[in-house]
Amino acid sequence: MLFLDYQGALRAKSLSGLEPGHFLVLSSGMLIFMRIRVLLFGQLKDLIGRSEDQLELQAGSPLSEVLSHYGRRIPRFESLAGSIACSVNQEYASATTVLNEGDEVGLLPPVSGGRDHSGNNSIKKTESLRSEHCAIVRKVIDMQAIRAEIAHPEDGALLVFEGVVRNNSRGRHTLYLDYEAYEAMALSEMEKLSQAALECFKVRDVRVVHRLGKLEIGETSIAIAVASAHRAAAFDACRWLIDTLKKTVPIWKKEHFEDGAVWADGEPFPDGIKAQK
Repeated sequence: MLFLDYQGALRAKSLSGLEPGHFLVLSSGMLIFMRIRVLLFGQLKDLIGRSEDQLELQAGSPLSEVLSHYGRRIPRFESLAGSIACSVNQEYASATTVLNEGDEVGLLPPVSGGRDHSGNNSIKKTESLRSEHCAIVRKVIDMQAIRAEIAHPEDGALLVFEGVVRNNSRGRHTLYLDYEAYEAMALSEMEKLSQAALECFKVRDVRVVHRLGKLEIGETSIAIAVASAHRAAAFDACRWLIDTLKKTVPIWKKEHFEDGAVWADGEPFPDGIKAQK
């Protein structure tokens, strides 16, 4: 945390680049500054030119000040601000959220339908992350293992959905896809959806597995399995899971074509998640 003592003896053109514990003597009282970590994903990472930033803000600043900071520096960012979401310490947060020293802020463009996982070296990448009902993996999804894990004699329905990489998008031939995620937060959000599906649709069990990295045509990017006594509940839960996941879980994909690559247009965030709401 930075302490700036204002008593008129020293003027500074910029507060950026100050080291922790640095004092500036200027005029009238004391300001306390804090340092936060900002993670950038998808098209925002490309726009700002890095995957991670360190910002120094006045203590007690709201999350909106982070958005304003980038809006002042990069005009195009300001035009996107209304469509992005933000997180604080891996939880979605509103623009009025008060920040604290050491907070981790994520700037999140609309999600899955989603860009590449390369370049975000600040975030540790593992072969797999797992929770009670979900997993994020970097290898081929083992569909037989998922079926074996979730199947039970009392079930009358075992519904399995696979999202696969197709060979075309936007009227162009697709070569392959790259998926990236805010991994720990994505796993947490997937688990929340799984728990909600169990409660709301009264199915017995669910599994949600998403793959990251480079995926070839025909490979499975996401698998959802739902086990239930009756098929109607299984169908309803599965559709709700995939539709909601593609709007709220921070996973992005980049589409690679013969003449270049683009981030796929993400699903709009629900109003309750958008940063400026």
